[in-house]
Amino acid sequence: MKTGIIQQHNTSDISDNRNRLAQKVRCLATDGAQLVVLQELHDSLYFCQIETVDNFDLAIEIPSDVTDFYASLAKENGVVLVTSLFERRAPGLYHNTAVVFDCDGSMAGKYRKMHIPDDPAYYEKFYFTPGDLGFEPIQTSLGKLGVLVCWDQWYPEAARLMAMKGAEILIYPTAIGWESSDMPDEKARQREAWMTVQRGHAVANGLPVVTVNRVGHEPDPSGMTAGISFWGSSFVAGPQGELIYLASESEEALAIVDIDMKRSEQVRRWWPFLRDRRIENYTDITRRFID
Repeated sequence: MKTGIIQQHNTSDISDNRNRLAQKVRCLATDGAQLVVLQELHDSLYFCQIETVDNFDLAIEIPSDVTDFYASLAKENGVVLVTSLFERRAPGLYHNTAVVFDCDGSMAGKYRKMHIPDDPAYYEKFYFTPGDLGFEPIQTSLGKLGVLVCWDQWYPEAARLMAMKGAEILIYPTAIGWESSDMPDEKARQREAWMTVQRGHAVANGLPVVTVNRVGHEPDPSGMTAGISFWGSSFVAGPQGELIYLASESEEALAIVDIDMKRSEQVRRWWPFLRDRRIENYTDITRRFID
């Protein structure tokens, strides 16, 4: 499956961000992309660096003219398009939502981010209600996509449940970066841990993983910190965790990665982790902690 990656540096100009994404989708489609994956909250700056109710004005309804824009883009270019949007579900109720459009422009499905972080400069709990759609793969003309979002990528349970429900690929729109005060060795550990855990999901589930991160520096509007330098490094891993593609840490990236979707079947025959799971002994996994 020819998979398009768009790693972009965003500005405060939402229309410009969308138009640049559209141009890149067209470019990828011209070069043969079948699936195109965008980064987390790709329409705007990463607004969660501060807590202000004014930022709720950035949210959009699903469906809306914004989803119509992306639906038309998918149809025009004949691609399956994975988007990441700030959803206004109702007054005072908002989600971080991935919406997938099929190549005919129809909305194939959506996923609401389940794990919501609350860390310095990542104040997402202020904005997002945890998802309530479960870990359900989205059926498209290309197959079943296991779409998750950013902080979800650290949780093996999420990846496993997607795999158990028939996902053929795991996809993570992402927004993660460094705080300026971190030392170089700490920055390296964070980035490597981020890649390692997701490559582990590929291995444990025998599935390819596609992760698309934003890139570039975005200032802190409050001035309390030096902002976030998003570390890019969008990547594709195969079902044995093998690294197929890795983007720059600091530059925008536009790429098509050809993923062998038939390889998962053979890998799962060699490493039958699903067969050998001792499900009768896993009941404690649903507990918060075992004292």
